[in-house]
Amino acid sequence: MRLVLASGNPGKLAELQALFAPLGIELVAQGGLGIAEAEEPHPTFIENAFAKARHAAAASRGAAIADDSGLVVDALDGAPGVASAHYAGVATAADGDREAQRRAQDAANNALLLERMRGAPDRSARFVSTLVAVRHADDPEPLVAVGRWPGEIALVPRGSGGFGYDSLVHIPALGRTVAELDAASKNVASHRALAARQMLALMREVWRLG
Repeated sequence: MRLVLASGNPGKLAELQALFAPLGIELVAQGGLGIAEAEEPHPTFIENAFAKARHAAAASRGAAIADDSGLVVDALDGAPGVASAHYAGVATAADGDREAQRRAQDAANNALLLERMRGAPDRSARFVSTLVAVRHADDPEPLVAVGRWPGEIALVPRGSGGFGYDSLVHIPALGRTVAELDAASKNVASHRALAARQMLALMREVWRLG
């Protein structure tokens, strides 16, 4: 089965490809099919995930899955939340390279988060991933799975792996930031892994895959 991923994020694609491998699903990024990204005007992860999944399904005329995820920080009343990807506004890289652009955006977002968390006594936070899968754009029974990965905001960045806020989110149960984890460990414990496992079970039960 081919499933279009409503995202152009290579990190998400790699993680989800590994997680959905047991079902033999061919996960294809929408950008590779010439599908533009959908608007994400909603205030919640689930509403944006629905919008992205339906957009990709309509454009590809097939099944699609969307992940809307981000970092929720209690001391900031849930921010960055759905604005996690562009928390600091849209950052630009001098050379215009897409990977350089991503690094510049991550650096700007992380710097703003640390600034707003300066002196905060409560540093509790969590990564949240909401997955929505549809068999077609008008699917009346979309599959929905949510994963939450609790942690706390570190005082300084640590680690070189991952992307986004990974270097700032310390996982007390593991004694490391997310950026200090290897890919295998992250794929077992992450918010996206938790949501993906729920989604796998739903696809087996409802879509009768695997």
